[in-house]
Amino acid sequence: MLVFILIIAGGYIGWKYFYVFGDGVKTGYLNYAVKKGDLFKTYEGKLIQEGIRSRTAGSIESYEFEFSVVNERIYDTLKLHSGKIFDLHYKEYHGVIPWRGNTRYIVDSIISMRNRDVY
Repeated sequence: MLVFILIIAGGYIGWKYFYVFGDGVKTGYLNYAVKKGDLFKTYEGKLIQEGIRSRTAGSIESYEFEFSVVNERIYDTLKLHSGKIFDLHYKEYHGVIPWRGNTRYIVDSIISMRNRDVY
């Protein structure tokens, strides 16, 4: 019985924290890239995507994509180019692991980077 419980628990942990639920590409202006954390220092960032949406009637919000980065080279590129437009490939997990980042979205590569058009 104990073996059965351990197998079920292991399967759940694997599914929750290590199974890639989805992946894709997000495009937007890099708002920030930071290294932060109390116990585990992780790399975090935010893209602001073009367009507006309203979650509640009468309010307008921008699309925001908050993400974590596990690769220091990717983080270094992001932090040096804040304000530029990025196409970022990410993986989505069901759960957050503290040493992997503060979000379920983990950016694993930069597809492209370009300057903002200023009018």
